[in-house]
This record gives sequence, C-alpha cells and structure tokens, in this order.
Amino acid sequence: MLSKIKYSGLCLLGMEIFYVLCLAYGSLLSEKAQELHHSLFQLLPWFVWGNPVSMVWGAVLLGIFALIAGWYIAWMHNASLVVGKK
Repeated sequence: MLSKIKYSGLCLLGMEIFYVLCLAYGSLLSEKAQELHHSLFQLLPWFVWGNPVSMVWGAVLLGIFALIAGWYIAWMHNASLVVGKK
C-alpha cells in the first residue's frame, strides 16, 4: 500500500524541482527557442514570463496539480491491489 500523503509529497517535491529547472533552462536558451519555451509556460492560467509574482503563482499552481495527481495515483494503486481471502 502506498501512503497517499507521502506519495503526494514526493510528487510535489519532484514537480517543484522540475519547475525551477525549467525556469532556469528557459532563461539560457537562444532567441527562437526561448520564445517557444516561454509560450509553453503561458499555458498556465495567469502566468506571465518574467513577472516574479507570476512565477510564484506557477509554482503554487503546479504544486496543487502535483498533489492532486499524486493522491489520485496512490489511491488508484491501492484500489487495484488484490487482497487474497483464505
């Protein structure tokens, strides 16, 4: 059995690390690639590239998504386990 809280927390941690790395990588790209990278981030609601408040909002939003996804994945895993009766 997976712990929903622990698994969700690990998903949150992984998402936040990935988010910070993506922000850092996006600032290192050349002109055309940077435009594409920035436009992908703008798929997040109310996200504006370069605005510090918006970047914190992106971290919060992706964190919420990661918590929900982690909880759901752990729940589905636990629900799929077959408990043998004897």
